[in-house]
Parts: sequence; structure tokens; C-alpha cells
Amino acid sequence: MDQIVKRALGQGNTDYLEVRLEERVTTSVTFQGQELEAIGSSTSRGGNVRALHKGGWGFASFNTVEELETKVAEACKAARLVGRGKSRLAPAKPAVDTRKAELPDDPRKVPLAEKEAQARRYNQMILGTPGIISSGTTYRDVHLRQIFANTEGSAIDEERIYCGAAFSAVAKDGSTVQQAHYTTGGTKGFATVQGLEAKVESVVKDTLEMLKAERMAAGTYTVVMDPKMCGVFAHEAFGHLSESDFIYENEKLKKMMTLGTRFGGDHLSIVDDATIAGERGFYHYDEEGVPSHKNYLIRDGVLVGRLHSRETAGKMGEQPTGSARAIGFQHPPIVRMGCTYIEPRDWTLERMLGEVDDGIYVASALGGMTEMEMFTFSAMKAYRIVKGRLGPMVRDVILSGNVFETLKRIDAIGNDLSLHGGLGGCGKGGQAPLPVSHGGPHVRIRNVVIGGR
Repeated sequence: MDQIVKRALGQGNTDYLEVRLEERVTTSVTFQGQELEAIGSSTSRGGNVRALHKGGWGFASFNTVEELETKVAEACKAARLVGRGKSRLAPAKPAVDTRKAELPDDPRKVPLAEKEAQARRYNQMILGTPGIISSGTTYRDVHLRQIFANTEGSAIDEERIYCGAAFSAVAKDGSTVQQAHYTTGGTKGFATVQGLEAKVESVVKDTLEMLKAERMAAGTYTVVMDPKMCGVFAHEAFGHLSESDFIYENEKLKKMMTLGTRFGGDHLSIVDDATIAGERGFYHYDEEGVPSHKNYLIRDGVLVGRLHSRETAGKMGEQPTGSARAIGFQHPPIVRMGCTYIEPRDWTLERMLGEVDDGIYVASALGGMTEMEMFTFSAMKAYRIVKGRLGPMVRDVILSGNVFETLKRIDAIGNDLSLHGGLGGCGKGGQAPLPVSHGGPHVRIRNVVIGGR
């Protein structure tokens, strides 16, 4: 295989050329209600060629290695046709490396029957609860092997193994229907999906309690976010604004995201770090062969960095951050996050709540959207904060605002960092779901606009 790739790279006639080969084995078990909807394994193999010439890119993907030399010619021809300027790739030290995924409880060694039995137990726990009318339970593991080589001398062979589970419960009372869910996933092995009975019970309990919860009254409140909602906020509201393929093409955003701009107090730091072993957003090398990094985006309240591919770094005169990622060989890499979180400080949750007379505690996210600096997030569940203590559950809590103003209103950051992955992932540019993690500690934010009744 090495010789085939080297020979193909030697046939390029462009400024830069790279080849990425991939093999992916996916095993999944899915229950929908009482029905075992899907079970089994699938394998996909393929690769792609990416060529750069005078600033123009050519890309071609293929399913068999026998097509490689033909696809090199196609990608180079396309790059030469569109290239009209100067190729600007930030320099990256060539890497020659092999990274094997060695796990003590490798999910590939676990029989499919055991995976099905584990998912079935969780599903039956949900359906066996009075008041629950439906459920959804999924187990999935993925073994990915990528081979990357380029004309600069990089030759990388990396394995990644993801394993995770997700479950949801639906309850109904008259015309009121409520749903809660939980998902977990990472690169730690089969242990990730074991011992989740307490999480299943919590999902069921939350679903039933939300049927009785009062709808939240609209207004402006002090909000305490749990680590999951904190992570969604860090990823969705700010992380995407830090992806440089958005920034260098958008003059308005470029002005907003000027390095050195103060976005919050000295206590606020936001990081994207794909080097944290075990997390779903962990990897050794991105899809351009650049090592993963711990990248500070905001440090002590000040914007100090952003996420880059080699091209965006070259165009903006900065350093690559190991953030060029693709969901599969059918796609070229684009700038993406790995594990995005707010760094912890020294507040306890009890102290944070204790200073709030009338507010809202929000836990996890049901969904949301962002548009430039504006965001809207729906909380999966929430509670009133009354005189420093958690009060009754409330529902239909929707948070909205301007991310830059909201960052400035963070006045307390907890000491209880927690990171989360799951079976879902990030979507961008038609590529989803990309494995990512996010999280943070509890954080308190003043004057948040809440939509409700």
C-alpha cells in the first residue's frame, strides 16, 4: 500500500497533493419501542485525493484503491483549471507516525449478542415504567482506520474507536406529550455503555415530571447552566464563530473576531482541545496530517486564538491548529472543533445558587440554532431558583441573546468541569455527524432573555 500511494503522489503536477485512505466498520443496535429496528455491522472502504494549484483546489473520491492513479489525475486537472492566484498553505512539519487504538475493553471483541442484550435491558427499563408510551435506544461502535500521505513527506496511519449509546423516553398525559433523552460516547471502550441504569432511571423520571411542570413565564432572569448546557453554549454560540473558514470570508465577522478583543471577565477562558484521550472529540492528527492541539480561543476574557486549517492559517498569517476535519473519505476537510469547553474556576454550585433570589437552573439542551452572534437554545429540563435553592421544575424554557453580550454577563464559573460526548455530533457544510465533545463547569449568567408563555 505504501508503494502504491507513493507512486500516485509522484504523478501529481500541482503545488501540493495529498491522499487519504479510509476503512470504517460500524456496529449498531437500535430499538424503537418494543421493536428491534436494526442490528448488525457494515464496512465501508474508500479514499480521496486533494490537489492544490495556484490557490485552486481539486478533489476526487473513490471506493477502490485501483482508482487512485486515475483520481490523482482528475484532482490535479481540476486544481489546475480553477487555480488563478497563489497557493497559501501554512507550513506544517511532515509527520511519519502509526497510531494504534489499544483499549482494554475493545468493543470489537464484544459479541454482537452482548451488545444487543445491553441495549435491550435499557430499553425494557424505559418501557416497563408506567406512564411511558414509547422509547428509543441505540448502541453504536465505530472502528476507523485512516492512512494519510502528502507530497511534503507525511505518512500517517491512525486508528480511532468510538463507542456510545443513546436512549429516550416519551410520556403523555391528555394532549401533553413530553420527551427526555440521554446520550454518551467516547474513545474509552465498551465500558462507556455499561452501568447506565441510573441514567435510564433519570431519563424516565425527568420525562414524567415534565408532564406536571408549569410552563415558564417569559422574561429576563439570572440563569445557572449545568455543564452540558454550558458545553452546548461554548460549542454552538462561540465555537463556530472561531472557525476561521467563516472568519476570513466574512468582513463583518472578521471585525467582530479581532484578536485582542475583550469578550468577558478575567475569569473566562474557552478552549478547544482535541488531545484529551477518551473523549469523543479526541484524535491524534486531523485530516491534513496536522497534530491535534489544545487551542485557547478566549484566555482571561480576551480573544487570543481561533481554529484553522492549513489554508485558513496561511491566508490569515497564523499557525495551523489541527482543526481540519472530515466525516468521511467522501468529503474534503473543513475547519471543525474537537472538544470545546469553558475552563473551571473556583465557585461551588451551592454558592452560585445561594446568591440568586429568583432565577432559572437549566440542564442539558433539547435543541438550538445560531445565526452569526445571535443564539437560541431550548433547555431539555429546567428548575426555578427560589431564594438560593432549587425549586419546582418548569418547561418550555428557551434561552436567546447575543453571544458577545452574554459572555460579558457570566459572573460566576464553577469548579466542577465535566465533558460530554454522544452518538450525535456536529453538523457543518453538509458534513454530519462529526464526533465532538463539549462541556464546562456550572456557570451563572445575569440578565438572560427567556422565552416561554
